[in-house]
Amino acid sequence: MKKILLSAVAVMAFGVAAQAQDIKFGVKAGLNIANQGGDAETDGSLMGFHVGGVAELKISETFSVQPEVLYSMMGAKYKDLGVETDLKMSYINVPILAKYYLMEGLSLEAGPYVGFLMSAKAEDTDVKDGYKSIDFGLAGGVAYDLPMGVFFQARYMAGLSDINDTEAEIGSTPKITNNAIQVSVGYKF
Repeated sequence: MKKILLSAVAVMAFGVAAQAQDIKFGVKAGLNIANQGGDAETDGSLMGFHVGGVAELKISETFSVQPEVLYSMMGAKYKDLGVETDLKMSYINVPILAKYYLMEGLSLEAGPYVGFLMSAKAEDTDVKDGYKSIDFGLAGGVAYDLPMGVFFQARYMAGLSDINDTEAEIGSTPKITNNAIQVSVGYKF
């Protein structure tokens, strides 16, 4: 019985090791050009950054799955009575992207993401209580991987869920969504 159990464990270990050869890990960082949509009446985009880790699981020569964990700055510029205010929001975003390689190195990527709100400030005032703690959306873009491990990405993140967690005193509560253009550079080991 012990030999059968040890054999089964050995077979599973070799199977995992064989799959691990198809997994690449990496890091990335880049620029966010963020804004808010839905019923939000913004006065412009807010520049920020994102940084985090990626993993790419090759399923075949042309298809892979790429989960990521990113610290990402979101938000928008608002103008109220002539005073401009920057709404700066920080999220931990977790996109899970399907990647289709059109040719060697060049891929299209798309998939859902979930974001966890870490902070929200309007100038120096904490406004986190006015926003929901979880954001859902879709991300899509293009990536190019160089043979040495360096890669470049450009993507659009479109929020689908309403992040507004306040009630309007008069009228309906506006729906607010996060949107961002991301340009990244990274390295996969």
